Amino acid sequence: MRLCFDPRLSRSEAHRQLARIFAAVGLDTSALDARLILCAALGIDHAALIRDPDQPIGAAAERIAELARRRLHREPTSRILGRREFWGLDFEIGPAVLDPRPETEILVDAVAASLRRQAPLRILDLGIGSGAILAALLTRFPNARGIGVDISEAACRVARRNLEALGLTSRGLVVCGDWTSSLGGAFDVIVANPPYVASAEVETLALEVRDHDPKLSLDGGKDGLAAYRAFVPSLSGLTAPDGLIALELGAGQACDVARLLASSGFARVAMHRDLAAHERVVTASRAP
Repeated sequence: MRLCFDPRLSRSEAHRQLARIFAAVGLDTSALDARLILCAALGIDHAALIRDPDQPIGAAAERIAELARRRLHREPTSRILGRREFWGLDFEIGPAVLDPRPETEILVDAVAASLRRQAPLRILDLGIGSGAILAALLTRFPNARGIGVDISEAACRVARRNLEALGLTSRGLVVCGDWTSSLGGAFDVIVANPPYVASAEVETLALEVRDHDPKLSLDGGKDGLAAYRAFVPSLSGLTAPDGLIALELGAGQACDVARLLASSGFARVAMHRDLAAHERVVTASRAP
């Protein structure tokens, strides 16, 4: 699609025009996408857009069109901007990491609800990606220290930059590795958002996901459970006596993952639903 914006357009007119274009192709968040792209192209924040709605877009017209074309090709706005907000924190994202989803915040909330103490905690994040989950937990628990593991060196670099930007490097360490291999110690909290999409279903995902999230973070093998089978059996040897496990799940996987946890010595299994009432997170603790 050829896009062209008149430099004489006001900011508010450009926003309305862009939102109409996005809505016409079926983008669900057309107004929000339009605002984020417009502000990025203009180099302003939302407050400036509201404060000076009649200001012409001027030389930013070409940049607005460029970013809009990328969105029309189903590149997520967060990837266009290279940033994503998660649990109230701002994260750098890139091609090597999964775009953190709002529903993953359920995992952080489930841990916070299960651990109402502020004693020092040792946290392990398997498949750290952008660092969003570990950073959110370190922020929620200021007396905690954590280790994040990822097999992707590029993802580890992104996670390290995010921890540094958030002032968490003194409490958060990122290690390149394959799940729990070479890890030791007893952790109070172990979390993971592993790849859980069945291989045959990856191609059916929304274009924003299929074409832009790393396949390594999506493909969970034939039935979507390959990652859980790879690391769950080793968790009992890494969990403190009263330690908590919290894992994100795909649709219909709750019972299978619960059985894996039970067979690995975990009890008090609980399911946590997201806003769409899907069983999104399972928590469990060491059996006495």
